[in-house]
Amino acid sequence: MSSTIQVRVEDELKSKSDELFKKLGTDTTTAIRMFLTQSVMNNGFPFEIKLSGASADPYGPLSEDELMQKLQHSKEQADRGKYKSADNVISDIRGKYGL
Repeated sequence: MSSTIQVRVEDELKSKSDELFKKLGTDTTTAIRMFLTQSVMNNGFPFEIKLSGASADPYGPLSEDELMQKLQHSKEQADRGKYKSADNVISDIRGKYGL
């Protein structure tokens, strides 16, 4: 048994995707099936989802000034007693991810 999924998209997007998938040797319906199959296999999107722009990457490289500001903030937090021991952090991670 199979189910039907209906999706509304702009005419231009449909036309461009039909053209692209034809060049790739398939059709839009098959491409959507492939996307769904890969999503299930990956237990998520089968590609990276991210915000554009450097400020969107919290793990991107920092300038020296940005790094010094973050270190100063961390020191101020630690001086106020706002920190966790490494053992508590590891315990939290293990609990969160079932390790």
